[in-house]
Amino acid sequence: MRKICLMALLLMSSAMAEEAGVEVDAIDDSDLSPWMVEKIAPMHDTLSGWVTDSSRNIDGFFGSEESLTVSNDSYLRLRQDIGWTEEDGFEAETGVRFKLDLPTSKERLRFIIESDPEESEGTLAEQGSHRLNENNRSLGSTILGINRLGKNDKSEAWNLQVGAGVKVRWPPDPYVRFTGERLWDLDSPWQLESYNRASWFNEDGYSIRSKWDIGRPLDENHHLRFITNFQWQEEIDTLEYSESAEINQLLGSRSVMRYAAVVVGRSASDPRLHDYYLYTHYRRNLHRETLFVDLIPELHFPREHDYDPQFGVTLRLEMLFTRDLTFRRRAK
Repeated sequence: MRKICLMALLLMSSAMAEEAGVEVDAIDDSDLSPWMVEKIAPMHDTLSGWVTDSSRNIDGFFGSEESLTVSNDSYLRLRQDIGWTEEDGFEAETGVRFKLDLPTSKERLRFIIESDPEESEGTLAEQGSHRLNENNRSLGSTILGINRLGKNDKSEAWNLQVGAGVKVRWPPDPYVRFTGERLWDLDSPWQLESYNRASWFNEDGYSIRSKWDIGRPLDENHHLRFITNFQWQEEIDTLEYSESAEINQLLGSRSVMRYAAVVVGRSASDPRLHDYYLYTHYRRNLHRETLFVDLIPELHFPREHDYDPQFGVTLRLEMLFTRDLTFRRRAK
């Protein structure tokens, strides 16, 4: 009965999202009441203006006058997660990510302040399931650095990037990153995308991760993806790998849904299943591409619990500060 109840909760969230998808979105692109908009808008506009204007001024100093007109990917993102699992109960996490982009600078630089770098996101099971991670709850996991962006379009050639900086702690923890991305158009309408990164942190050592994503649209509202991940971290010293199948559904002009099944394994010499899980991810644009809400229920079958089902759910509220509307539409 317990297993049936857990599966019912997972399926119920999907049904609720699909029901919401048949409703016609309001003409106004906001779910907030007028008094809430009046409270939020001045603060949001002021901070968004500071983020964009500061980045364009710095870019103009290092680059050219085109900095005032070209698209700029600088943004500030605030995120609040509240999660619950059968094993750990309720947990909360606040995340901040800031990126300062200099698109016209000769060296194609991007200053980065990140509170949640992917190198500190834990194992593949923890990353893929959206669980809250203890490593990301302190200033010690925030990094400050500079990236040199690649010049190639990844659909035509490998786009290579290099970055360096420090993890904010005492003493400072320096790091170096190398990233390569590529996109191939296969037999229409299939596409294959590859993301690869090698990193070194003085405290944590080396890490290597690779992601291969192949997918195609099924119709105007559904997209199919198969994603393979590989990861090795020196502190864990074992190869991790995962395989997932996803269907992404467009529910309306401001809502999307993801249905996914994932298998996670470890070790190359003695492969074994470490975890497998099902999850759905509902995302809603609450207010004009600046305020978002996510609901992520999941059902895990971890090896450490003899594959007994473990239910969890995450509620996330996210606010994005930027004046660049093109970037807002690309942001996740």
